Amino acid sequence: MQNTLEKRLVGELAFVCLLLALAAGIAVEAWGIAGFSGISSPGAFPLGISAILLLAGGRILFDTLRRPDSGAGNWLAAARQFCAQHFPRRILVFTVLAVAYLASIQWASFYISTFVFLLLSILYLRSGRPLAALLTSALLVGLIYLLFTLAFSVYLP
Repeated sequence: MQNTLEKRLVGELAFVCLLLALAAGIAVEAWGIAGFSGISSPGAFPLGISAILLLAGGRILFDTLRRPDSGAGNWLAAARQFCAQHFPRRILVFTVLAVAYLASIQWASFYISTFVFLLLSILYLRSGRPLAALLTSALLVGLIYLLFTLAFSVYLP
């Protein structure tokens, strides 16, 4: 049986380095809580978690460095391949809709923004069927209104 290593994915090495940097940041913050004065000190649990993250990240980095390069070519070709794999148009459009929704809550009310967001999201992600999208959005916003006003007695703006 031939033991061939899979090629390293585009962006995988950068992701592992980011994981290690975040784990190191968590370790620094955990140490800043109370150091490690004892097993029951306030920073002991986050420090332990960060140590596990650092060990796992180190192991992943070791395995990633052992695999051959993806062969994507120069950095521009690698960036294009990465974007094509991880940021398809559906994800980008939905992200823009979500950001616009969050920004519009300040200008319009919560209910109007939620209704429009749900309507546009359902129309785009389900490819049409405006009547079903309209009814679904109205039903969901109505349920949110009833839940928050009747069950929780919280009035949303």
